[in-house]
Amino acid sequence: MLHKRQYEDNVGQLNYWRSPVEVSYLAEPDSPTAPDADDFRLIAENMPMLCWIARGDGYIYWYNRRWHDYCGSTPQAMEGWGWQDVHDPAQLPDVMRNWTQSIETGEPFEMVFPLRGADGAFRRFLTRIVPVRASDGRVIRWLGINAEVESQLNAEAALAVTEAKFRVLTDAMPQMVWSTLPDGFHDYFNARWYEFTGVPHGSTNGQGWNDMFHPEDQAKAWERWRHSLSTGEDYEIEYRLKHHSGEYRWTLGRALPVRDAKGEITRWIGTCTDIHESKMAADQTELMGRELSHRIKNIFAVIAGLIGLSSPADPETRSFAKQLAGRISALGRAHNFARPHSPMSDPGREFGSLHGLLREILTPYEIDGAPRYIVNGEDVPVSDRSATPIALVVHELATNAVKYGALSSAAGVINISTVCRDDNVIIEWQETGGPPVSAPPGITGFGSQLSEISIADQLGGVIERHWKTEGLCVKIEVSAARL
Repeated sequence: MLHKRQYEDNVGQLNYWRSPVEVSYLAEPDSPTAPDADDFRLIAENMPMLCWIARGDGYIYWYNRRWHDYCGSTPQAMEGWGWQDVHDPAQLPDVMRNWTQSIETGEPFEMVFPLRGADGAFRRFLTRIVPVRASDGRVIRWLGINAEVESQLNAEAALAVTEAKFRVLTDAMPQMVWSTLPDGFHDYFNARWYEFTGVPHGSTNGQGWNDMFHPEDQAKAWERWRHSLSTGEDYEIEYRLKHHSGEYRWTLGRALPVRDAKGEITRWIGTCTDIHESKMAADQTELMGRELSHRIKNIFAVIAGLIGLSSPADPETRSFAKQLAGRISALGRAHNFARPHSPMSDPGREFGSLHGLLREILTPYEIDGAPRYIVNGEDVPVSDRSATPIALVVHELATNAVKYGALSSAAGVINISTVCRDDNVIIEWQETGGPPVSAPPGITGFGSQLSEISIADQLGGVIERHWKTEGLCVKIEVSAARL
């Protein structure tokens, strides 16, 4: 039990308690840990909010120091009903009506209203008042606190404005926009999403969005989304999304993480873009490209066949025709390799790269599937335009290696290395294991001239030949930009 006590502060003497109040949670008075009057005074005066005590009839007789520090008031001015002076006159009638009702009913009071500070500015406070009852149920005290919420309410208002602007912006976008919590829980879709899908608002929150995908795409979409959530990597995938008409349309889904100052992900913002028409157009273009490529390859084959049929019986002329047919075939392989490919037309090698092109041209010279060449070094991209001259040069070098060089011997090997240096690409062709080389040929053949034309004229590069004892060494240097 607490009995009548008094305490003094720097502004005068006030009665702290005027009648006994049941406080069952306190320790016994003789306990070394029992709080005394000084403890309660310290707690009340230094609480980070405004506190006060009123009689059962609502007459306030005590305020803590925080109240007077904020209001710039004195105990004498505030005692009783003087607190009305620091209230906003426009809202004071509502405060009085609610406070009077609580006094009459004995029910707790809660309300947000502004209080004027010592600086003259009004700030909103959340006020809570609870009754203290005697053993017979009568309200004998009211304990009140006022917690300033101005900053919180301003922040909430600013957030509401920001969210309203966000909704206006996203609803006006010609894309479907969505957002999720850091764990991937979808909590927002813009108007375009609901227009496209035709589903009820909120029905795709959480994990319901995945049900909108084509059954064949759901597992792939889930796997890619979980990967982004676990790694923080950007999310991008193409899938078929169910349209409100019932058809599935190809859609590009993308999402980026939003991070705070510490780098922690606070939200994911994503979009869905309808790419169905462009996807269908791309598929049609791919089909036409494959058909055109097939016809070009057939033309190469027809030309090579016509060369063979048209060559006379003279062995020397027939040898030239065979070489020409081989060059035409090399061009056909280079075209098939270097032209733009999609996953459907992927030739199965490193299409579009220098190493892949070299292997493509040299594949016919393998024996029982075992290559007689080694390609190493730095790989670089090769365009379909530069693939033709490179293919002709490699074909000429391989043909001569079969006739006179490393590939004319069972132990012969061709080592091809590539390196990037000063924005140039250097290709070195080194033959070993073939017949010893004594001297360079006395006559420059058509193949050598063709190689010069391909490298120097078409690619603006340089080709050098060195006839070493162990085998021919060829060095080709071209600009990486030209390649």
